[in-house]
Amino acid sequence: MTIGLHDADKEHCQNRQRVFPNYALMKISAYHKSLGDTVEWWHKGKKYDRVYSSKVFGFTPESPNLPPDTIKGGTGYGLFSELPTEIDEMFPDYSIYPDCDYAIGYITRGCPNNCRWCIVPKKEGKVTPYRDWHDLVRSDSDKLVLMDNNILACDYGIKQLESLINSGYRIDLNQGMDARLVTDEIAKILSKLKWIRFLRFSCDSIPQIAAVHSAAELLGKYGIRPSKLFVYLLVTSDLDNAAYRVEQLKSLRGISIYAQAERNESMGITPNKLQREFANRYVYSGKFRTMPWKVYLKEKGLI
Repeated sequence: MTIGLHDADKEHCQNRQRVFPNYALMKISAYHKSLGDTVEWWHKGKKYDRVYSSKVFGFTPESPNLPPDTIKGGTGYGLFSELPTEIDEMFPDYSIYPDCDYAIGYITRGCPNNCRWCIVPKKEGKVTPYRDWHDLVRSDSDKLVLMDNNILACDYGIKQLESLINSGYRIDLNQGMDARLVTDEIAKILSKLKWIRFLRFSCDSIPQIAAVHSAAELLGKYGIRPSKLFVYLLVTSDLDNAAYRVEQLKSLRGISIYAQAERNESMGITPNKLQREFANRYVYSGKFRTMPWKVYLKEKGLI
């Protein structure tokens, strides 16, 4: 069989230099290659025995050129599509993303929280064990990027992180950790791990500010400076709320903040002009470090 793979998000963002690899497509590729099938990226106009398209983001448009019998999956297409067990258990085929020099995967799946803006509990349920980190790493790389949504909410996840200490692997938790779950014991574990760059947390509401500060203080006891911390910050239409969180977080000198304007097409939510200004220019440019949001608005003539 000849298999065609279609990464909808990569096609949509083709002008970007680097695109995060699609985990499902790598597993599908590995599965079909194990059967002796030919696997390649889908090309318009070429006939394939089977075409798979994966889409992670809801805002990524669907390609009108895919054949009608294309097998579609991923959160961007719907919440309840899952890989068959025989495919999900495959080790990913990294050769289809030659620029990817790290391993990716999950140790846990799901999340016990039910945040309004998050689809994970609906799609994956409460947090449960999924894989052992030994089954995720690559022999040709010392980097492991974990995509767990709430690894600290699971004893199994914490024990897995602890077992990564002195493993020689550098890690990143690219979805961020829940700062509210950082105890002294967990801070000690996190401080002993080798990080590719940052320890990532989220601060999507005002009550989480104190948790981030507490986590920073506990990590500081073990030598982790705020400059090693990276915070995802959700920007809803309540910009005063987002601005307050930024002001409170930037008191942690050197901390990195990445603002994300809320966007959820399934709920009819799209960011307005000021949300985009706040996330893409005010925070991303680093202007938040030198001036409050209201001052920035006046300087730009936006109020």
